[in-house]
Amino acid sequence: MFETTKFKTLNGVKAIKRWVIPYLNSRIHSNEFRPVLCYLYTEWRCNIDCWYCFQYNNDLPGMDIETAKSSIDWLKSIGCRVIPLMGGEPLLRKDFILEVIRYGAENGFFMYLPTNGYLMDKAFIDEVGKAGVAAINLAVDCVAPIKGLPKSLLKIEPQFRYLVERQEKYGYLTFFNINICRNNIKDVKLLTEIAHQNKIGTDYHLNEPPQSFVDINHYKHHDDMLTITPDQYDEIDELLDWLIDKQRHGWPMVNSIAHLQVFKERLRGQMRPWDCRAGHNGALIRPDGTLSPCFDLLSYDHDWGRIWEPKLDEEELRAVKEKCNPYCSSTCFYTMAYYYNLRNVPQWVGKHIRVG
Repeated sequence: MFETTKFKTLNGVKAIKRWVIPYLNSRIHSNEFRPVLCYLYTEWRCNIDCWYCFQYNNDLPGMDIETAKSSIDWLKSIGCRVIPLMGGEPLLRKDFILEVIRYGAENGFFMYLPTNGYLMDKAFIDEVGKAGVAAINLAVDCVAPIKGLPKSLLKIEPQFRYLVERQEKYGYLTFFNINICRNNIKDVKLLTEIAHQNKIGTDYHLNEPPQSFVDINHYKHHDDMLTITPDQYDEIDELLDWLIDKQRHGWPMVNSIAHLQVFKERLRGQMRPWDCRAGHNGALIRPDGTLSPCFDLLSYDHDWGRIWEPKLDEEELRAVKEKCNPYCSSTCFYTMAYYYNLRNVPQWVGKHIRVG
């Protein structure tokens, strides 16, 4: 009981220092580029092939350590304190990732590691815990592998068990990152229940095809069988209602209830305009140090600048968002937009106090 209380208290302190204070500063400096979080895209390559993913490329090199450390220094100078490490698969270079996490943690960052888990082992989990990782986002889409969806819990169950077992020792958070597709609807429920049984959180995405105006020539699966069709709408609606009910009963989820409800609109092509914060309070740094407002624009042919020299022009952002906003329900940026509405901030605070 003492360890659990200590674990929750330390994470509460982290939340205030690395999320709340930068959020408040971003509101004070509302006309400046003030990212509350910024993704560090360390690796283009990936060790598996999820058919919905167009955000990896095995022909391109990853980030070097000088660019990674310079990115952290730059983000610190503009008030950001949350860095998710992204790919591809970040753990293709474990020693590199450990050095980046250690450097970020030493500089006061909430270092957040998403991974498919295949390359994790007990030794790495202990090392990354000692390095100061704040959260580990385990990407799983199904319990057993499904065609096109290799990220299955059974493939990584020993790593998952050890990850959960060690989280209070090292003070990191663990949660599942789940992509809702045409063929894994029942698995989403099962994974949510498994997360609840293990007292960890969940995070949901709605499988969306690539934006039509973005270069995805390296993407192989244009005959994608994972995109949701009208035949699944009722089943998806039932799943979303079930998730909303569980969240109302205290099950920890990253998505707001409003975001889960919006998934229904996105399915049917009825997205209402929303206040995307990409390029303003969040962004992404590519392996070469150049910037992108968000993942969907990762391969978009436009110069958004680079670390220390951003060119995230408001007019350009507005123009591109007119094209992509109606077709996007980004979990990160929709959630960010929701909590940049001051009326919703008490809900965020209340939810996190309630679930610890």
